[in-house]
Amino acid sequence: MKALSVRTAPVATLLALAALTVLTALLALTVRYGGYFSDPVGLFWWYAASWALFATALAALRRVPGRHVGWLVVAGAVAVTVTGLLGPPRTSTDSYRYAWDGRVQSAGISPYDHAPQDPALDRLRDPWLFPTGVACREPGVAPIPGAGGAPHCTRINRPAVHTIYPPVAEAYFLAVDRLSPAGARHKPLQIGAALTSLAVTGALLLVLRRRGDDLGRVAYWAWCPAVPLEAVNNAHIDVLGVLLAVAGLGLVASRALTRRAAGGVLIGAAVATKLMPAVVLPGALSGVRRVRDAAAVLLPAAAFAVLAYLPYVLLSHGSVFGYLGGYVEEEGYDDPSAGSRYSLLRLVLPGTWALPALALVLAAVALHVMRRGDPRRPWSGALLVTGWAFVLLTPGYSWYALLLIALVALDGRWEWLGIPFAGAAVYLLGPTFGFHQTLTNLAYGSAAALVLAMSLLRRRPASGGGGPAATPRAAALGSDHIRGRT
Repeated sequence: MKALSVRTAPVATLLALAALTVLTALLALTVRYGGYFSDPVGLFWWYAASWALFATALAALRRVPGRHVGWLVVAGAVAVTVTGLLGPPRTSTDSYRYAWDGRVQSAGISPYDHAPQDPALDRLRDPWLFPTGVACREPGVAPIPGAGGAPHCTRINRPAVHTIYPPVAEAYFLAVDRLSPAGARHKPLQIGAALTSLAVTGALLLVLRRRGDDLGRVAYWAWCPAVPLEAVNNAHIDVLGVLLAVAGLGLVASRALTRRAAGGVLIGAAVATKLMPAVVLPGALSGVRRVRDAAAVLLPAAAFAVLAYLPYVLLSHGSVFGYLGGYVEEEGYDDPSAGSRYSLLRLVLPGTWALPALALVLAAVALHVMRRGDPRRPWSGALLVTGWAFVLLTPGYSWYALLLIALVALDGRWEWLGIPFAGAAVYLLGPTFGFHQTLTNLAYGSAAALVLAMSLLRRRPASGGGGPAATPRAAALGSDHIRGRT
């Protein structure tokens, strides 16, 4: 058997390399395909094919000898990441706001004080972000008031409202703007996102290598189609929050209070980049029994998040929370009876019950993680809380799941990758199907069913082992790593 494995090792490596090569080529074609406004259904099939090849490449990687896995994962990470640089942002205009916020800050103005269409900032406009004339007929631009007979518009979404992004994100936008050559447009943000994405790959490798875990898990992040498409091509700031959260959880896994405190600082920085990483905090407190251990994480995290806002509070004349409240209302998070949020909950509950039910379920999952979670694997509890938050919230933006993908890479439970694919399906197909709740239910319901099915399979005792089956509660939560078991 050993001789057979030695002979077949090069073949397994070549097969994985071939699958990775085809995946890279398909991702490059997907990025070059410009059908979001003209052919979103066609674009979704390109996405789906990329995910199918991603699964094939992962299956091939499982047969690669351990000594080859590390370099193959890194080489694939570079190749896959670069595909996101092959075209302008395809499915999101968020990076245009990033570029504008950076430019405004470089001019010494708080990004929280003026909406993009404010005439007070006319001198900062250029034809790239603020086209006029026939360019305003292009899809994806928004009309704005302007002088003269020609139409005026902007590529920035929601130009009439103030920015929503927290202070660490704003500091990043400023840094990219200061480092960018004149006329660089979207490319510096994409390059920054590509480097940050590769840094996430490096952080995952460091954490798993330190623990002696399978380095092949890093491919769940490094080769995932969502990374080049959402993190790199669309340059979503979420990728910076992912990097900070992964590094923070890696430090929190230590028993040393100083390292846990440093991890708390990084998690606080992640929250001050994009508020969503706050969902990893229950995981960071997995199995904590002493108040000082919890305080070592929570206090630095809270202190950093608050202090990060302070310079902007001093610089700004308005609220540093910007359009946050309006965004919550616009996206339907405060009105569970409308839109596609809480879609699965609304299948079984009245719409007005969805938000309280969400709070109760997530509180129960968080308590389970904090009481029974393994403190050596805080990402396991973080994945559990984050995953069920997605299942219950059913968000319509696919890039939100970048954090979930990184947690899957740390923990190894691949079944949660159905969630980011579901988010992509809802985002791309939503406009065609009128954002109908049926689409959301089908996409997220299938992803949730996969998680539950795999959780039950994982909790079954091994044949001949005679071990006790998991409790129904643990199986329902999808937890593989409770205190004392790995």
